[in-house]
Amino acid sequence: MSWGTELWDQFDNLEKHTQWGIDVLEKYIKFVKERTEIELSYAKQLRNLSKKYQPKKNSKEEEEYRYTSTRAFLATLNEMNDYAGQHEVISENMTSLITAELTRYVQELKQERKSHFHDGRKAQQHIETCWKQLEASKRRFERDCKEADRAQQYFEKMDADINVTKADVEKARQQAQLRHQMAEDSKAEYSSTLQKFNSEQHEHYYTHIPNIFQKIQEMEERRIVRIGESMKTFAEVDRQVIPIIGKCLDEITKAAESVDHKNDSQMVIEAFKSGFEPPGDVDFEDFTQPMKRTVSESSLSNSRGDGKSEPKFGSKSKGKLWPFIKKNKIIETLLGTKQTQSLYIHKELMKRTLGTPTCAIEAREYVLSLKLINLNTQVWSLIEGAGPEDFSNLPPEQRRKKLQQKVDELNRDIQKEMDSRDALTKMKDVYIKNPQMGDAASVDLRLAELGQNIEKLRLEVQKFEGWLAEVEGRLPARTEQPRRQSGVYEAQNPAAVNSCAQDRESSPDGSYTEEQSQETEMKIPATDFDDEFDDEEPLPTIGTCKALYTFEGQNEGTISVAEGEMLYVIEEDKGDGWTRIRRNEDEEGYVPTSYVEVYLDKNAKDVHKPLQKISE
Repeated sequence: MSWGTELWDQFDNLEKHTQWGIDVLEKYIKFVKERTEIELSYAKQLRNLSKKYQPKKNSKEEEEYRYTSTRAFLATLNEMNDYAGQHEVISENMTSLITAELTRYVQELKQERKSHFHDGRKAQQHIETCWKQLEASKRRFERDCKEADRAQQYFEKMDADINVTKADVEKARQQAQLRHQMAEDSKAEYSSTLQKFNSEQHEHYYTHIPNIFQKIQEMEERRIVRIGESMKTFAEVDRQVIPIIGKCLDEITKAAESVDHKNDSQMVIEAFKSGFEPPGDVDFEDFTQPMKRTVSESSLSNSRGDGKSEPKFGSKSKGKLWPFIKKNKIIETLLGTKQTQSLYIHKELMKRTLGTPTCAIEAREYVLSLKLINLNTQVWSLIEGAGPEDFSNLPPEQRRKKLQQKVDELNRDIQKEMDSRDALTKMKDVYIKNPQMGDAASVDLRLAELGQNIEKLRLEVQKFEGWLAEVEGRLPARTEQPRRQSGVYEAQNPAAVNSCAQDRESSPDGSYTEEQSQETEMKIPATDFDDEFDDEEPLPTIGTCKALYTFEGQNEGTISVAEGEMLYVIEEDKGDGWTRIRRNEDEEGYVPTSYVEVYLDKNAKDVHKPLQKISE
């Protein structure tokens, strides 16, 4: 089966067919190219999807990924990232093994096809030229024969005519002989040309054209084989990544199987366990007795007048007090404050409402209400953000976890600093042995800084380990808590101040034991909290400040200022966003630090005049 013998007369159709074959190959190349673009786009979308759901660093989401279910989800995201990488591999391999190779092959194929059909057209032109020569020789032979016949007839006519001279007859005879000779020559030439043409034609149709068509056939068959191999490669590229994709899916399955509901439940306990005991029974209050009603230790709805009654020393209920009561005036006042002033004003109101055990209960009730019934989420966030360094505002179990995390973090920092110090020490030794490499003295300053940093970190570790030991019961509880208190109030009731401060800081959500409340009531008689603060010594001025904006101090503890007004500074910002200032001997209070420009001056004038008394 050969195109040269079977299709010897189909030159034009073969030319069209081979061009169609090249078009098919280019169409396949375009198909593979679009497939690679789809793979790249799919991989990009998968990576973006994985990145979108990755936990953000240093965020609350990162803490949520300690559970087995969320860790499994994180593993799924990572595996999807690797899964996307395999699709990128598919795209790269198809581009290099198929698209690039076939594109180069198409160019070579076009050149080869052009060469073969050029040879075919050349052979066609040659045989057509031979045919034209044969036709010309044939026409010339025919013309000469006709001319010879006419010359012979003319000679015979002249010879038969008696009126024609002998010379004219001779001339006609010679002309006839000449024409006959020319006809014979044309016949010989025609015969020779015919033989040559037949030979060329035989050579054309049985040698040249078959050879050319055979080459075209081989070229077309190579194209067909090449496109088949490319299709096979197309499948192999996908098949090569199937094991890796299978491993990705196996890892996802393994991560899913690692989900442990019991472990997650235990982690929830560890995350939110407060360490407090459930509330005990509520004491019975006998209203049938004519005697004066005692103060209930488990009720949060006592009025200020009830706080002056004789405290009850009966049974102790160690449970928490829950805020299932009507909001009182203090809570309404606190919730009515502006968000920008809430942090200080809430602290100040809580501090100044500790005049009776009932007020202390109300203040603690407000904080618990914020936490549990979500009355003021923004204020709670501010209070949490300004927590003490020892995490004493957290429940015992949560405080222990925070302290342990802090100790571990400090130990890691110490190890990093020690590694840096060891590396610099080695570098210094190298400089000492090879002075041309560097100055050993230049490292001493950095070594000294590292030594100081390590010492500071160790002191921090000791401090936090002490607090941790206190929480775990290895050390006695501390009796001092850093907190702003009124000087006269501390002098009159130091035990009460410490007890209330510890109570507030150990349970910011209001979760305190009734036993502690009883101790407070026993140590602080109700009548002691009605005293005035006339004997409090004023704080000295430490500088001046200029009001940048007008501030309306509408809440207790704040002071109104006008823009551009100059005032005295008596207490710097302690990190809560408020600065304590004084206008004159009778007017002082807190303003937002961002509202004033402070000028600290060691030589500022001290003012030792009594402040305005603070009434309940």
